[in-house]
Amino acid sequence: MGAIYGMGLAGAAPARELLPLTYTAGVTMDDNLHSPQRRLIELRIEHGDLDSLIDRLADEAPLDDLALRRLKKRRLRLRDQIAHLAAHVDPPEPA
Repeated sequence: MGAIYGMGLAGAAPARELLPLTYTAGVTMDDNLHSPQRRLIELRIEHGDLDSLIDRLADEAPLDDLALRRLKKRRLRLRDQIAHLAAHVDPPEPA
């Protein structure tokens, strides 16, 4: 099992204790970094960031139509990826 050193806050004495890495049910920390659930969260965050960027660009003048269209297409691709991954992670329950 690996361990990491705790990091102290700025101005505070650094922590010197060893903090063990957590392993649950045979799943390593590396598996959690590449899990479908984590990827889904990352895609949703990126989609939200694109929403904000598109809203800001639409309010600015002069408008760059080409850039705005590309961002909107990218946002649609992300939405499709999110829907596909969400269906994979949480499949619909049978009726």
